[in-house]
Amino acid sequence: MPRCACSRLKPAASPAEKYHERLNQLFGERLPAMGHVKLAEQRKFHRIASDQVISFAEIDRPELLGVSKNISTGGISFEVMGVEINLGDILRVTFNVGDQAIVASGEVVWATDTDPITQEVGIEFHEIDARAIRLLEEAIGPSLEPIELY
Repeated sequence: MPRCACSRLKPAASPAEKYHERLNQLFGERLPAMGHVKLAEQRKFHRIASDQVISFAEIDRPELLGVSKNISTGGISFEVMGVEINLGDILRVTFNVGDQAIVASGEVVWATDTDPITQEVGIEFHEIDARAIRLLEEAIGPSLEPIELY
């Protein structure tokens, strides 16, 4: 029986948790478990985990595909294969919030090679319309507690 797409949603792991997991893969269980490490949340915006296919492109270039990791009112992170994306690139992204298509543009503020052909990319939105912000706030708002900013 096919599973609904909502069953694939899971809390997004923090970059520190992903880093620790990768270190454990490389060096085994010789490192302390994440439960023993207290990390301060440094994100400005709440996020919702996502694994939808998105499209992205440099302005005035053909669309390419990626898979979103998480989305917030401030930006989106996604994974791409076979494409090199650089810090500072300005990209247009198209993704869905519920049944609404959202188009936004922003700057690549981080990009991490996860293997020789795969990158995980973070974009900070510079242009996104007010309707899209409201849709994101509605999707994020009820499910999260406020985070403490440092």
